[in-house]
Amino acid sequence: MFEGDENYTRVSEFVIVGFPGLHPSFFHLVAWFFFCVYVTTVVGNFLLVVLFALEHSLQKPMYIIMLSLALSDIGFATVALPNLIARWWWNDGRISFHTCMFQEQMIHYFGTPNYFGTLNSLIMLTMAMDRYLAICHPLRYPMLMTNRTMSGLTVFSWISAQVAPGIVTIDFSRKVSFCGPNRILHVYCDAIALTRLSCSNMVAINNSSYGLAMFVLLVPLSLIIFSYISIIVTVMRMANAQGRRKTFSTCGTQGCLILIYYIPRFIVYSTPYMPNVTITPDLRVCLSLMYRTKEIRTILGRWRQRCGNSRTEPRKPNTVAVITR
Repeated sequence: MFEGDENYTRVSEFVIVGFPGLHPSFFHLVAWFFFCVYVTTVVGNFLLVVLFALEHSLQKPMYIIMLSLALSDIGFATVALPNLIARWWWNDGRISFHTCMFQEQMIHYFGTPNYFGTLNSLIMLTMAMDRYLAICHPLRYPMLMTNRTMSGLTVFSWISAQVAPGIVTIDFSRKVSFCGPNRILHVYCDAIALTRLSCSNMVAINNSSYGLAMFVLLVPLSLIIFSYISIIVTVMRMANAQGRRKTFSTCGTQGCLILIYYIPRFIVYSTPYMPNVTITPDLRVCLSLMYRTKEIRTILGRWRQRCGNSRTEPRKPNTVAVITR
């Protein structure tokens, strides 16, 4: 479990504990639960990907965002859940040092309330941009937000989202020493859990990581808030009361999704810097898993249907839009 070094004993593997307070008699039940979650997540999102590829009528900017979210869900589940299932199914939570570093990188990339979630932050920003253009600039929307534009934004999001997690992973692998405890009180490797096991001086790394995390969190959130303020101003100027209700309903579902995504992150980010406020390991694990639930997919499904209806209406105010099925 340990490797010798001339200055210290270096940990060569970690042990994923999972829920610290979980009784061993529930291990198999929890393993079956997360196995069903994993299969459902992968199969359900894979069907969305296949449907998008086969149905040409779905190949529109909004559905490109849906496709991106589906692939992100598959990636997160594949990175996070297999080790977690093995932990409780075979009581084997061991993970090598380099595998743990890779998992940390990908967990923070695909998104977890414990840290960056850079990819999903950029996807949320793209969703807000799409709604802003559709509602505030309906006549220019078809020209500005084409499939090519949305595909470019999506590719940029997937590539640039690796930068912040990559910086943290490099810092951990090169500057942080693990020379004692190796039990991770979490369901996967993440920076906060690993920081507690380090025997290095983590003040500088923690401050830089926190600043980077706040940048990744607040910059997209600020732009999202700006887009919503602009949307609200535009909607309040609408003369049609029914149109206002429909638009607010559409944006309300997206707002719920954004709140579900950002609130757990803010809590976990800020708690270590709040005096007399602590999060138990079990609660922190729950916060890590709470927002990736079926409710989000249901919300997105309802929002997709409403968005499809709302976009056809404002483009040509004095003409009748004919929709063929």
